[in-house]
Amino acid sequence: MFEGFRIEGVDVGDVELHVRHGGTGPSVLLLHGHPRTGATWHRVAARLVDAGLTVVVPDLRGYGRSSKPVTTADHTPYSKRTMAADMLRLMTYLGHETFMVAGHDRGSYVAFRLAMDHPQAVTRLALLDSVPILEALERCDEQFARLWWHWFFFAQPETPERVINADPEAWYRASPESMGEEAYAEFRAATRDPQTVHAMLEDYRAGLGVDRQHDRQDRDEGRRID
Repeated sequence: MFEGFRIEGVDVGDVELHVRHGGTGPSVLLLHGHPRTGATWHRVAARLVDAGLTVVVPDLRGYGRSSKPVTTADHTPYSKRTMAADMLRLMTYLGHETFMVAGHDRGSYVAFRLAMDHPQAVTRLALLDSVPILEALERCDEQFARLWWHWFFFAQPETPERVINADPEAWYRASPESMGEEAYAEFRAATRDPQTVHAMLEDYRAGLGVDRQHDRQDRDEGRRID
């Protein structure tokens, strides 16, 4: 998995990000979702390198082997604006002033915020399995609540951690057959670590609070991705 990639920890300020990077050519940043790590991209990353791209695959703050900073009452340490700033610092450190970015699930919200806050850096944007947080919440109906109920459960204090940590394998169902042995091993280690579980839930708590506020401010000011 990730053959030929360099693996390192990169200090981006208040956190250290676990990152894999490799290849040559134009750069693309791949951002994973919940409850995964950068390992989720292992098949895609290899193909992109073969296509002539430099590929950067971090674990988001709070996920996998990246740092899990102490949170605050408003969950700002896990806001998508904070995570996007991490990504900009990471790419600058690696020597990529401009780059493409693709995000899946929670990573798509980081990718969206990166393009909104730092348009000079992002040349192409791909959002997978994604609806902007503010739009999703404002259009929430019974169908959305039934399908995406975990957004609201994860945003509750304390109880989600207790439920998930009681039996993480029952909560996060996956298999090495579907994910690959190495990617599954990383996934399993992350979901069995209470500190990581708490940090991942902070991502969702930020989503219903400070992230929604940032999205609304963008809309009120007429800001958009062109």
